[in-house]
This record gives sequence, structure tokens and C-alpha cells, in this order.
Amino acid sequence: MQFFEHQERARLRTRALLALFVLAVAAVVAAVDALVVGLLLIGQVEFRPLLPEAEPLTALNLPLLIGTSVLTLALIGAAALWRARRLRSGGAQVVRELGGVPVAPDPSDPRQRRLRNLVEEMALAAGAPVPDVFILEDEPGINALAAGYSPADAVVAVTSGALDKLDRDQLQGVIAHEFSHIVHGDTRIDIRLMAALFGILAIALLGRRLRGTGAGLDGPRRPGALLLIGWLLNLIGSLGLFAARLIKAALARQREYLADAAAVQFTRNPDGIAGALRRIAVEPAGALLSVDTEEVSHMTFSAGTHARWLSAHPPLEERIRRIDPRFHPAQLVALARRIRQTEASTRRTAISDPAQGIAAGTQAPTEAPLGALLDPILDPAAVLATIGNPGQAELIAAALLTAGLPEGLRAVAHRPQWAQALLCLLLLDPDPKTRETQRLLVARRLGHETEQQIGHLIDAHPAPHPRQRLPLAELTIPALKQLPGADLARLDRTIAALIAADGQLSVFEYALGRLLRVRIRDALHPPRTQGRRKLAELAEPAQDLIRALAWIGHREQAARQAAEAAGLAQAGWTPSRGPTLREDWHEALDRTLTPLDALRPSAKATLVAALVATITHDHRVTVAEAEALRAICATLHVPLPLATSVGHRTQST
Repeated sequence: MQFFEHQERARLRTRALLALFVLAVAAVVAAVDALVVGLLLIGQVEFRPLLPEAEPLTALNLPLLIGTSVLTLALIGAAALWRARRLRSGGAQVVRELGGVPVAPDPSDPRQRRLRNLVEEMALAAGAPVPDVFILEDEPGINALAAGYSPADAVVAVTSGALDKLDRDQLQGVIAHEFSHIVHGDTRIDIRLMAALFGILAIALLGRRLRGTGAGLDGPRRPGALLLIGWLLNLIGSLGLFAARLIKAALARQREYLADAAAVQFTRNPDGIAGALRRIAVEPAGALLSVDTEEVSHMTFSAGTHARWLSAHPPLEERIRRIDPRFHPAQLVALARRIRQTEASTRRTAISDPAQGIAAGTQAPTEAPLGALLDPILDPAAVLATIGNPGQAELIAAALLTAGLPEGLRAVAHRPQWAQALLCLLLLDPDPKTRETQRLLVARRLGHETEQQIGHLIDAHPAPHPRQRLPLAELTIPALKQLPGADLARLDRTIAALIAADGQLSVFEYALGRLLRVRIRDALHPPRTQGRRKLAELAEPAQDLIRALAWIGHREQAARQAAEAAGLAQAGWTPSRGPTLREDWHEALDRTLTPLDALRPSAKATLVAALVATITHDHRVTVAEAEALRAICATLHVPLPLATSVGHRTQST
């Protein structure tokens, strides 16, 4: 299933969630009304037993029932809104409530370093923002989860049990599974589902509260009444719990199969994720979490509780069988025996140094040139197939790309203050006079310490390869998000000043500035909705975008017109006649990209295919074209796979 089809399905799942939520709320309201009617009947029998001529009880108490319904709806709505407000900061809030702690920027623990490297490689391979990484330190079970309103504010968390008991291939499979949820929009639905289900469960929480306070009140009758009401509300809460699990099972089970399949495609190593599932099946702790996981059970890699009825996850054996049709449950018995026999040696050898290469089964030949593995896919249909569904080639390319980074530069990318110096370093001009002017700008705007850090980086490390510049900038995003808003605004203004220092604007400078602005803006204010516009409604800005990209990639007018014609034809438009291209390509991008982000997923698919056709019509992709396309796709919230976004040659425009 293509990325854009996933996006359309996510919209349908959101509508289904809303419909199921409405039905569940109606059922809870009806149950509360039935409780009120029951209490009134008890009172009728006790206090007015000889009133046969009385009107039906519901008619006499219709205002009371209406008031009860309104009050119940208000309680559910207020609880859901309160929970949504608590979760407004995104995935990090969800994980912290489970006891998660962030992984250090440059961890000394080899387990954490391996985890961070895996997450960064997968993010670069998929063309997604690098998520924050957390560990659930007090959880011995094997589990993981991804959470967030959007890829920009998403986090990935794994348990300490997963780090201790899974080898690199297995952990890679688990992380790939979670990345599938991130890039396909599942996490947005998950976090909304948390807020909605909290509203449904509010009645049960109120019942628990009444039971707790009833025993401490004075009076001969009131405590008993409150206890009774509390127990009855708990009973109604059971209906809410049933509805919550029904909703989660309806929305989550099938997508777990899809995420498993996506992980296999990503890593091209079925034994990775299947091995992780087998290990969960034979572990005494399994995937269990010590905290109450009712709210987040639909987010976790595997079920975190013993509850099986209406579980949000399919049975482990069925998940394994879909990945490995040869699987038989008897294999689990043999695996458990083997683990017990070799547990001590397994713990010593399971953790390998992540800097030593790529996982077994996915390792590229050491003599393979980096450029050969980073050659882009030149067919629009093939590019669309890899968007949101990267494969082994992208993963290998990301691992080699990050392994080829100067170690010092990759380390400073994880530190907030040094990350600012690194970004400024990437924008320094080759001309000595301009470079000196830029360093003075940095000293004046960001401080002398940052300027001195730039000097240290220049002296200590070689300049990164042009293909490494944007990926290196992407690695700084998690560190930059830790800075105060005022510092981020100051950094943005400084970057703009550095770009303008020489009076010219290169494609890389434009791409870097826009990419950072989009990533940081989305991280601070995650987009909550998808676009709904049709491509025909935004035909003019879409055509201008194609023309601007054609201008970027070609020097001769004839070549530019040919590239434009290829892109327009791919989108189903008739190529224009005459010199419609202009030199103000950056103004065209600024003018068109924000409106085009409002396109619906299917329209974005057509537009991205047209953009790929524009830059690949001559069967080559320059670094400038790849950088521009990466910035464009970031603005459109389309995860462009690495093989398309690094360029075929080192030529720039």
C-alpha cells in the first residue's frame, strides 16, 4: 500500500473513530439514564407505593433525565478535552507519563548508542524528521511504542528489556515497525484516541472517586448511598471500558499487520521482527508493562497486559505466521530451551558496537562506493512506491551516509549549543572575506562562544560532502527543539543573515533554511489535520512549482522547457508554449509551497510524481535538484526516501 493510500485511509479511520466514539458515548449516556430511572423506581416503590394512577415515571421525570444526559455528556466532553490539553505537547508527554526518560545526546551506554543510531538511520532513510528517543528504564518486558501528533513531534520509546534481550536485527525490526506508524499517520489517530477514550472512561473514574470518599463521610445513610452510586457508576464504567477496547480493536488490529509488513520491507530481514515477536512469546515477562497501559495499549508494539479479549493487538503466533509461513508453535519451545541454555553468553554478545557497520543480513559490501548506493530512483512510479515505504537500499544508504560523517560533527549535532554552530558552519561561504563577515554576524547575534565553536569545528574536522549536508542538518533537529523559543527565533534570523551575506542564494542555502523552518515549526506546533484541496483547485501554484524546479536543475532554456513539459505532462496538463520560466525560482517556491500543503493525499501523489518527472527527464539528478525536492517534500509533509534526496552527481546550481 502506498504512502498516500495510507494517508487517505487514516482520514477514513479518523471518521470511523468519531462514529464509534459517538456510539460509545450514547451507550454510556443511556446506561447512566437507566441508572437514574432505576433509582427513581426504588424511591417510587418505597415512598409512593399506592399511586397506580400516576403517570409513567419517565414522563414525570423527563426534565431530570434530560438534565442527567446533559450532565453526563458534559462530563465526558470535559474529560476528553482536559486529556487532549494534557497531551498537547505530543508524544513526549505520553512517554513521560509511562516513566520514559530521554536518551542522552551522546550516550556512553552502548545499548543506548545503538538505539539512537538505529533511529537516526531509519529517519534519514525514510525522509522523516528524526524523532526524540526515550527508554522505559523500569520495564523488563520487551516492548516499544511511537507517539505524537505528527512525524515532527513524534517520539520512539523502547523498554530496557528490549535493549537487553533483542539483538540488533530484532531491535531494528521493532523500530522499523514503529516508524511505519509514524510516517503513515497512525500516531496522530492514536493520540486523539487517548483523549477520546479518557472521556468515555470518566464515568468509571468518577465511580471510583465516590467509592473512595463515601466511607469517610458522616451520617447514617449518605456513605452507603454514595458507595452504592459509586459501585453502579463503576458498573457503567465497565460498559465504557468495553466500548474503549472495542474501538481500539476495530482500529488497531489490521494496522499492526500492515506495520509488521512495512518493517519487513524496510529492513528486508523478516527474521528481525519475527525474531523479536518470538522472543516476546517465550520470555517470562513477555511484553508486559508495570504501569497501567489501558490508555496506550493501542500504541505499543505488543500487548502490554494479560487482557486478551478485544485486545488491540493480534495474537503473537498469528503475527509471526504472517511474516514466516513456516512457523510452528513448537519452535517456541525449542527457542525457550536454547535461550535458557545460552542466556549468559547471549547477554555478553547481544550488544554490538553500532559504529562497526550494518546489521547482519543487510550489510553492504565494504568496497561498494557510497555514490553507487546513493544513486536515486529515476522513475516517478518507483519513487511513489518508496515514499513512506523505504526499503533495504535506503536503509543501507542511510547507514553508510551516517557512518561516513566526521565523527566529531555527528556528535556535536546532538548538543543544542553546538548544533547551532554546526548549522552556521554549513552555511559558511568559500570566499574568505564573506566568511569573515559571516563569522562576525554569528558573534554579534549568537555570541562569541558560538563563533569560537565554529572555528574549532573548522580546525578539527573536514568539511562534509555535499550529499551529507542536509542529512547532517536533519540530525540537529532533536537538539534544537530543546532550545527556548527565543533562541530558536534568533537562530532563524541568524541563518537568514548568513544566507544573505554574499548577496546570492544557492539552492542548498534555500533548502537548508526552509527545511529547518518547517521541521522546527512543526515540532513546536504539530499539524493536526490533513489537506482537502484538489489539484485542479491549485493548478496555478502547482504549475509554477514545476517551472521553478525545472529552472533549478538546468542551465539552458531548451532543457528547462523540456523538464517543465515532462512535469506538466506527468500531472496531466498540456505543456505551455513560450518562455514561461523565470529566474525568481525562490520567490516561486515561497509563493506556492504553503498553499500546496493544503492538497489532499491523492493530489500530493500526483504533484510529487510530476516533480520527480521534472528532475529525472534527462535521466540524472543533480545535488541541487535533490536538495530542492527534499525541501519541497518537507513542506508538503511527504517523507522523501533517501535515495531520491541525495542526488546523482555533485554538481550544484
